[in-house]
Amino acid sequence: MKVKFTDLYKLIRNKKTIFNKINGLIKNSKFVGGEEITNFEKNFSNFVGSRYCVALGNGTDALEIAIQSLNIKKGSEVILPVNTWISTAEAVITNGLKIVFCDINLNDYSICLDDLKKKINKKTKLIMPVHLYGNPSDLPKIKKIVQKKKISIIEDCAQAHGAKIYNKHVGTFGDVGTFSFFPGKNIGAFGDAGALITNSKKIYNFAIRARNHGAQYKYDHKFSGRNSRLDTIQAAILNIKLKTYNKVIKKRNKLAKIYLKNLSEIKEIGLFKLKKNNTYAFHQFVIITKKRDQLRSFLKKREIDTMIHYPYMLNELKFFPKTKNLKKSKKLGQKILSLPISEEHTEEQIYFITKKIKEFFKY
Repeated sequence: MKVKFTDLYKLIRNKKTIFNKINGLIKNSKFVGGEEITNFEKNFSNFVGSRYCVALGNGTDALEIAIQSLNIKKGSEVILPVNTWISTAEAVITNGLKIVFCDINLNDYSICLDDLKKKINKKTKLIMPVHLYGNPSDLPKIKKIVQKKKISIIEDCAQAHGAKIYNKHVGTFGDVGTFSFFPGKNIGAFGDAGALITNSKKIYNFAIRARNHGAQYKYDHKFSGRNSRLDTIQAAILNIKLKTYNKVIKKRNKLAKIYLKNLSEIKEIGLFKLKKNNTYAFHQFVIITKKRDQLRSFLKKREIDTMIHYPYMLNELKFFPKTKNLKKSKKLGQKILSLPISEEHTEEQIYFITKKIKEFFKY
């Protein structure tokens, strides 16, 4: 049985509806701005339960604008987990702030709270938890840690559409939540796309202008911003996909449970430890094993695709700060392996993958 890691074309539901919508927008020359953008912002706000949503060109811009909106003094320290996509750290550097890398938990890849407490000092002005792979970081505890301290929180939710804590959507705990709708995400556009959410009118008003050269309306420039407008076609696609997204979450969770049940007896594998009060998006299903490369080769020979997210920790890159004593994440990039999981994979395929993994470990 051949199992592809992902097939983006297959993941497009309601193809006819989407293609007809795109044709309609093209025929009516609706390319930038308008009701399609406004509708998406309303729809996504309702989906996550935030007061405001600002549609943007991509997830990286969302991070950069989110930090910029907080008006943090240059040179201040920002704490973020060392295991994340590079954009999280890039946004800190772009805003003239200092990165402080924090260790992670190996049971869910979220920021390590014990290490976080050690890293906080008078220079700390921002914490950026990342809900990596669709696993919620413990925001209620993080908020308790920073209470009475003048420390802001930006949640990187790029991989966590639909993830919740106590039925409250991630991204709504901190000052700002940022999202990516890159094609490979659980809710993916047909190109780059992003958004930020907030309950702060001040942050919202800044972000609305920051995405459009500092202007809310044409020739209404109040400051120097950037060009980060979500285009109409991407907004239309996201509006359509959002309508059926809860079915996507249910399917991914169903497949994840098969993995967890069938691989739990293998001692050589580290698996997610799920919390009852969390809802998981399962953007990726990641395992840890010292025999990662051998297992990957074994599965490839049996036509099972896998990927690595990510092959290194950010502190291992030469242009980011070197950080010692990150014991849990040390050499993690050499041991993690992402297994296929999407709403288009079948239960039969997931059972087949677990069977082959058991064969490799002789279980």
